[in-house]
Amino acid sequence: MVSIAAGTTGSPTLNVTVFVAFVCITLYVVYRASGSSPTASDYYAAGSGFSGMQNGIALSGDFLSAASFLGISGAIAVHGYDGFLYSVGWLVAWLVALLLIGERLRNTGRFTVGDVMAFRMKQRPVRAAAANATLVITFFYMLAQMAGAGGLIALLLNVHSKGGQALVITAVGLVMVFYVLVGGMKGTTWVQIIKATLLLLCVAFISVFILGKFGFSLSGLLEHAAQNSPLGERLLEPGGWYGQNAMGKLDFVSLALSLVLGISSLPHVLMRFYTVPDAKEARRSVVWCSWSMFTFYLGILIVGYAATALVGSDKILAAPGGENSAAPLLAFRIGGAVLLGVVSAVAFATILAVVAGLTLAASASFAHDVYANVLRHGKADPRSEVRVARLTAIVIGFLAIIGGIVANGQNVAFLVSLALALAASANLSTMLYSLYWKRFNTTGTLWSIYGGLVSGLLLIAFSPAMSGTPTSIVKGVDFHWFPLTNPGIVSIPLSFLCGFLGTVLSKQPADPDKQAEMEVRALTGIGAKR
Repeated sequence: MVSIAAGTTGSPTLNVTVFVAFVCITLYVVYRASGSSPTASDYYAAGSGFSGMQNGIALSGDFLSAASFLGISGAIAVHGYDGFLYSVGWLVAWLVALLLIGERLRNTGRFTVGDVMAFRMKQRPVRAAAANATLVITFFYMLAQMAGAGGLIALLLNVHSKGGQALVITAVGLVMVFYVLVGGMKGTTWVQIIKATLLLLCVAFISVFILGKFGFSLSGLLEHAAQNSPLGERLLEPGGWYGQNAMGKLDFVSLALSLVLGISSLPHVLMRFYTVPDAKEARRSVVWCSWSMFTFYLGILIVGYAATALVGSDKILAAPGGENSAAPLLAFRIGGAVLLGVVSAVAFATILAVVAGLTLAASASFAHDVYANVLRHGKADPRSEVRVARLTAIVIGFLAIIGGIVANGQNVAFLVSLALALAASANLSTMLYSLYWKRFNTTGTLWSIYGGLVSGLLLIAFSPAMSGTPTSIVKGVDFHWFPLTNPGIVSIPLSFLCGFLGTVLSKQPADPDKQAEMEVRALTGIGAKR
């Protein structure tokens, strides 16, 4: 076995064997759960047959992605305190879903976010806008997961060439598409439950082992981490990543807004509220999810600082996966090839399951909102709708593979923050206005969706995230003029403003009957479709 410093991590054969075993088991579960000839309700919402506990664990599995397991642990290992703030934002974010969105969304919609946005509006333009936003958001989120897959493969199989990593990203994408085509929401949910359980057990085991290694002294662990980091004591203080100057602090505020407001706006997360039978189970889902994520992020804090203490940030950055290599390198350091193989399988499972959920959300939005309600005017045959969703999943999978190859090497937590900014910009204002503002109308809906989405895309395109810095997605050029890496502080308030102005400046009246029906359904569940 070669040491970490030499660049090889454990036995590639063992890593692949453990991963293939996981894929085979989950494919079998997906096949058994899928059933034959699924209806649209089965394919999109698993027939609303999951309990609050099951759906809550699946919700945590949907969000505990490569960004959480690989990206945040790496961010903590390299940047310290500022890296941990990602997890704080994501944990707090579930309060928005619990208090403002989850219950009303479950009662009002049926399959997609577009169901709620278009409930009392003109169906065709609003559903088309909701589908466009969903496709863009899920694509950005997929970039993070596929980039994580590339970095992980590079580390585990010692594949350093871009071509080899591209082939592996392609293989991951193909398996993910197969999950969605065969299993639909029911199969994908069971994969999420298995993945979340394995991830929590893995992080808990590593955390307890590491604390035991330091005499169950968290302060002892932090002291060793600071000694083994170029940042020294600054590793434990705010400002190591975002606080060097006033613009850096403003960038962090923008990031925090996106983290806290983005989760409750993600299409693949919101779809999960339709997999439970009623609003009570939707609330239980968020509670179970919150506790699962709380446990996980406590463990990730320990994993991140332990990677600094035992591996060192210099070795982490020099590894093929960069920052995303912190957790696998730590596993190899404390448990050798066997533990690395287990962590590898869990990380792969994380990527596969999350991308499968994203693909399902995007394909459902196109098939249900665009094909069934825009093109077929709400008269589409359910079987043909499911067929269109499956075809869309294949196209989305192809695009995700291409995007993952381009974004390979980026910190996945950072890439996810961009997707969250777009989600909060396009969806949050529209959802809140639709659920709580009686006067809100079709013009305001379109203005808020497109205002937030377009402004977010433009600011990202001309930000340091895209060009102008050594860590930008596009290397060797500089066309940025927006100074912040995350657009949330501009695009999120702008979407609320656009929705407000579009409503008050248009002469289009709101439909009082549909508004009253939506309010009664949202509050009581009476008339909600099962």
